Amino acid sequence: MALLPLVHINPKLVRKIRLTKAPETIEELYNELRQKLELVGEFCIQYEDSDFAQAVCNLIDIADLPSEKAVLHILWSNENLSSPSPPPPTPTRSSSISSLDTASIGSPDSIHSLSSVVRTYRRNVSQWPTPFPIPEFSYDVELILRKGNETFEMLGKSLHVTRDVKTQIPDKLAQEIFTVKAYPDKHEFESVAAELVNKHPCLKEPGGGTGYAGWTISIKYKMENYRTKLRQAGCNEVGINRRTRREVVDDHGVNRRRRDDDGDDDPEGRFSLKKPKRGEVKHVPDHPESYTRDDLEDLRSSLVEAMNKKNKDMEFISQKMDITFSFRRMEIVEMEPMVSEVLERWPGLFLEEQICQEFIRVTTKDLMGTFKTALEMFTPRLLKLYRARKGAFSREMETLLEMLDKQTSDITSHRRQTAVEGLPIFLRENTEKLFCRCLVSAAWKTFSF
Repeated sequence: MALLPLVHINPKLVRKIRLTKAPETIEELYNELRQKLELVGEFCIQYEDSDFAQAVCNLIDIADLPSEKAVLHILWSNENLSSPSPPPPTPTRSSSISSLDTASIGSPDSIHSLSSVVRTYRRNVSQWPTPFPIPEFSYDVELILRKGNETFEMLGKSLHVTRDVKTQIPDKLAQEIFTVKAYPDKHEFESVAAELVNKHPCLKEPGGGTGYAGWTISIKYKMENYRTKLRQAGCNEVGINRRTRREVVDDHGVNRRRRDDDGDDDPEGRFSLKKPKRGEVKHVPDHPESYTRDDLEDLRSSLVEAMNKKNKDMEFISQKMDITFSFRRMEIVEMEPMVSEVLERWPGLFLEEQICQEFIRVTTKDLMGTFKTALEMFTPRLLKLYRARKGAFSREMETLLEMLDKQTSDITSHRRQTAVEGLPIFLRENTEKLFCRCLVSAAWKTFSF
């Protein structure tokens, strides 16, 4: 049976969604709301009970949820904002990435102003889309493809692709691919070509095989050309993989030049292509408009001074850390410094608040919110597993569960703590090796792991 909930996310935001199937458990409802409403952080669900004049009650049992239609309220934890964080701007398909999609910001003197929030072109997806969204091409190309598809449907005859069409299609696809990933893998190129032929059957290549092998090669080469254009335009993400031309003397004493490319043809393997790691959405973003490297270096120096003060201005530090994010990422990705060097140049990055903020900047996900949400989801299962197999472990597990049973207040917090503390016992691991602890010190330079 379908369910139509009206969700009050915060006092200013109310959303109606449609669930094709009513959730069978509380966990399923949480997952559906997080997915459809893009909720990030820790929250609980309340509902309006018709038996008590629409009074708001906490949803503890899924059986209490009204059928067909339900009015739900999201109650956010005090550690989170009263509403989910807005997603980063998504580039439209009709826009070209060549413009770098950059908006102007305030001058360095207006950093404390809320209007000076940094906004540059940044990705907001971490996984390759399946199927890949084929963009709309220029009007003339769309007309040609429409006629070609009609002919293919009636006669089964493929379209004779002209040189102009053969150029425009991969060019547009390369721009669309870069909005997702700068360095796609082979199977990802193939998925784009396959979806192109699936959407426009007239482009299928005659003969045996997949029917899109030629398109795969064309898209791959166009992507390389597009990265070269972006590198020349000053794009940081592809610019960090630039190699300067240098003279190399071969065995016969002849000077030869190495190519300045992505480094795939380095026979000695000395060049490592710097690609985003799994989960990294904003790998090396472009610098904010109106800020040069010297400006950002000055801001970094002021950050170090702010961290040396006894009473730290956390708002000031947070704003400067946000503005210098692109400068910091380029330095870390390109130079690969030691942790001690990062600590010396970016002491603010080692604050607990800034660790979480940097995780959001790089992955667009809330570190603690994601962890607490997952912990909340798996805590009942872990405790059930501990109780079922407590006899297979030492007395320590029984003592841990007995302490939980004696708690009379803040049960939820104690359940989470027990779930975490029981992991090393269940895994038969040394607690000190499983959990790395940082000693709190009055001096920010003192860390103990």
